[in-house]
Amino acid sequence: MIKNVFKIILIFSLPLISFSQIGGTNTYDFLTLTNSARSASMGGDLISIQDADLNLTFENPSLLVAENDNQMVFNYVNYFSDINFGYVSYAKNYSKLGTFATGMHYLNYGTFDRADETGEILGTFKAAEYSLNLLYAIPIDTLLNFGVNLKTIYSQLDTYISIGLALDVGITYFNKQHDLLLTALVKNVGTQITTYTKSNYEPLPFDLQLGVSKKFTHAPFRISVVAHQLYKYDLTYYNAIDPANIPDPITNEVVKKNVYENNGDKILRHFIFGVEITPIKSFFIRAGYNHQRRQELKLFSANTFSGISWGVGVRIYKFNFSYGNAVYHAAGSSHHFSLTTNFSDFERKEAKINVN
Repeated sequence: MIKNVFKIILIFSLPLISFSQIGGTNTYDFLTLTNSARSASMGGDLISIQDADLNLTFENPSLLVAENDNQMVFNYVNYFSDINFGYVSYAKNYSKLGTFATGMHYLNYGTFDRADETGEILGTFKAAEYSLNLLYAIPIDTLLNFGVNLKTIYSQLDTYISIGLALDVGITYFNKQHDLLLTALVKNVGTQITTYTKSNYEPLPFDLQLGVSKKFTHAPFRISVVAHQLYKYDLTYYNAIDPANIPDPITNEVVKKNVYENNGDKILRHFIFGVEITPIKSFFIRAGYNHQRRQELKLFSANTFSGISWGVGVRIYKFNFSYGNAVYHAAGSSHHFSLTTNFSDFERKEAKINVN
């Protein structure tokens, strides 16, 4: 069954894979935003950790497991220019059927002034996008887990409205004894049902990802490596202000990078590196590096921390609190806040009190 599912996904993905552009050509790009503080602090697209964190199932539905039963998560992100977005989700396990979850992902662009061609203000308008996520996962055996995430999308940009569907499909291998995880994921396969303008169908932000993580038995940390946009090798683009593209004033020739430096940069743009450290129980320190983000958003005139991310997490009573900070460019960074709890923890405490 799993093989047939992946064949179907591959067939529907072929038109998307053929696109050569890497940005600015997709609709519903808000689907690629990182919601959870944990994921943001480890570079984004954290598809490679399975420890019953419901937040991570937003990134990879095959991370949804029975231990997520009765768990709920809340996320809020203070983005740029008064833009806010977030995600809330709840999961329920049915032993023989598998684990189900639902979630709402929203992005609020805020309020804008409406003006005519002369600059006269005519009023205001709003823009927002929403995705209702329906997740399902089931274990194939003791090591493999299969998951899907169906996204129903509603986007309103002033008077322009679009409705669409997208699907994520993932499979995860997790060896609990060695704390080793391998995962493969196809993201945002889908289409617009109604378009912003008549018959103008736009592609969704398709992605093909692989992830691996390893937690070391005698060391208090876990490392994660995620490879993204694997359907396209070259993610670079021509940047006129890059000093490497400015001709020599004497020879009027551009000095090209050597083949090793050039290919090394292209390969690294596909990778996100993250580390999670647990110095004491119930306290986490996280950091990440996203090479593509750094190369695209860095300043050539000054050193910046673009591509670097960090965060902390703490468990207090029956709640997990996390904060993540992802540096995009010199203008600022995004601030991510996450709260997680499991209602079963409260039920168990009440049952214990009643017994006593």
